[in-house]
Amino acid sequence: MVQHRVGYAPGVYDLFHVGHLNILRHARSQCDYLVAGVVSDEMAARAKGHTPVIPLAERLEIVRGVRYVDAAFVETVPDKVETWQQVRFDVLFKGDDWRGTEKGERLERDFAAVGVEVVYFPYTVHTSSTQLRRALDVLVSRPGALSAP
Repeated sequence: MVQHRVGYAPGVYDLFHVGHLNILRHARSQCDYLVAGVVSDEMAARAKGHTPVIPLAERLEIVRGVRYVDAAFVETVPDKVETWQQVRFDVLFKGDDWRGTEKGERLERDFAAVGVEVVYFPYTVHTSSTQLRRALDVLVSRPGALSAP
């Protein structure tokens, strides 16, 4: 019997950018079936202190449209092991900004207990949704910045 390796790549995927695409591309190269977990607006607000710019339904549709993604799942609980109980993946993909942190080490311990591997990918430092949000905030706060010439 051939076993398929199911991967899970959670994220907010707000203001979709090349860093998101890279994570999904790299994740898909290391599994047979990739599920992208799109974090709900409420969970994103709880974790980041603000709601996403792009509404959940649109973020979900964008992620579903990426060719590396086989399925997209709305993540509504903060506990990744609880999400695993629903999705049943073999490997979890995260940005390496989690590696060596308390939350990353907790994630690794929790998933080791259920036989799930945690794989880190390089975080795209030069592009992030946080940086894009800041740039938008600056543009919006400057009178006439978004006006047509």
